[in-house]
Amino acid sequence: MKLEDLVKAHPEAERVEIWAEDETRLGLKPVTRRVWAPVGKRPSARFKRAYEWTYLYGFVHPRSGRVFWMILPTVNTEMFSLALREFAKEVGAGEGRRILLVVDKAGWHTGGGVDLPEGIHLELLPKGSPELMPAERLWPLTNEALANGLFEEIEEVEEALEQRCVQLLDQPEAIRDLTNYHWWPQEEAA
Repeated sequence: MKLEDLVKAHPEAERVEIWAEDETRLGLKPVTRRVWAPVGKRPSARFKRAYEWTYLYGFVHPRSGRVFWMILPTVNTEMFSLALREFAKEVGAGEGRRILLVVDKAGWHTGGGVDLPEGIHLELLPKGSPELMPAERLWPLTNEALANGLFEEIEEVEEALEQRCVQLLDQPEAIRDLTNYHWWPQEEAA
């Protein structure tokens, strides 16, 4: 459903917005970044070879740079439905406020078990087109909290991620600059 179609289908809505959502997997396997080292010396990076994961769900309103984050233990239709419910509460989606949420075609987005809250409408991107997803551009910002870090437990990863996400709530300009593509719809219909 396109933004214009959503406006026509819900004339009672006072506000219609377009957001984007994506998920990323982070864990005990480190996020590495380049670092400076003296000439002739190889930098060392400590790491723990462990495979325990957590998932960050990121919702972004590219036009304003507003974001909503959730850290959840996995990705599936149940967790996606939970994230949608919390997002809908946070932004006040309902009869008077409609949200067109752009997502990719991950199985948990398209599965029959997805519980869509009132006011949330999904728009699926073409398969295999991450370059069209504004929310994909959030991950370099969130990964900075974990870059070259050594974490013993997944809870430490989640804590660092939570602190970084709180910091990013106060940086709408940076988020808008990264996610507001020139072709992204610029008008919020009213």
